[in-house]
Amino acid sequence: MATRGADIACREGDPTYDVRWPWNHRDETPSRPGLTCVFRVKDEARNLPWVLPPVFEAVQHVVLVDNGSTDGTAEVAARVAEECGAADRFTGTTYPFSVSRAGTEHLETPPDSVHSLTHFYNWSFSHVGTDYSMKWDGDMVLTPEGVGVLRDLAWQLEGTGSVVAIPRHPLSVVSEREAWLDLGFKFLEPWVYPMGPDFTFVKAFEWEVREFPATSERIVAPEGLVVELKWLDADEFAHWTSRGDFANSRVPRKRREWEVYSALVEGRGDTVPGLVRIEAPEGVHVVDHVVNTWLPRAERPLVRRVPRD
Repeated sequence: MATRGADIACREGDPTYDVRWPWNHRDETPSRPGLTCVFRVKDEARNLPWVLPPVFEAVQHVVLVDNGSTDGTAEVAARVAEECGAADRFTGTTYPFSVSRAGTEHLETPPDSVHSLTHFYNWSFSHVGTDYSMKWDGDMVLTPEGVGVLRDLAWQLEGTGSVVAIPRHPLSVVSEREAWLDLGFKFLEPWVYPMGPDFTFVKAFEWEVREFPATSERIVAPEGLVVELKWLDADEFAHWTSRGDFANSRVPRKRREWEVYSALVEGRGDTVPGLVRIEAPEGVHVVDHVVNTWLPRAERPLVRRVPRD
């Protein structure tokens, strides 16, 4: 039974984690112009010093939902917000439930359960107070060009109903000076949406999907705006139920990520078409080098079609 004021009541009956959409409660939470970036994170403390500062430059507000981190993620986020002079534009909160992993586990979890990716995402985005929101991951780093593009979009999108797809480029970090950039596969999906009843999350087979009307204009941002950090010394696939789920025809992106990871740990990165090795200068971290120097200077288009077996 739905609690009073709940738009999506969680089946566990905890009203704190019911979803209350802001557009249904305008008398309590009037909307503001601009763009809010929503992070759902777990153990991203290593990435956030790279991830958060450019996002604070690009958007009007940041919501960060910590899901049981054990590495001080929430504390790092609050500290970076303070260091960026953005503490007044930062909302940090927690979601204390174990969330089903993508793939088979997600498929078996009811969408209105607090353990569902779908409910977790809807609850997280219900904290947005601006007209537009941006789904962002705790390992995605904006380039300076990306900051400029998002800063402009934050105001140009008002009233358009458009969604924005942004290409991202996985960067597998081997050491402080060595990384491999995947330019052999097009990683493109919508990240920026209006807030409203036509733009909520629903359950799909492997993960959650944000709906939008077929009539919405789709804007595709240029390449080279964001890299997705992947560390070879970390399990980048822990949020999936099983590697066997990658065999499904619906998840070619995950198959590509597993192909790249396997090649790099086996020392054969140079055999993967489209995978580019980058070495940073002495004294410069490779993430900073790629974001601030290598990508801005790289020839476009970045992602080219490569031969497939």
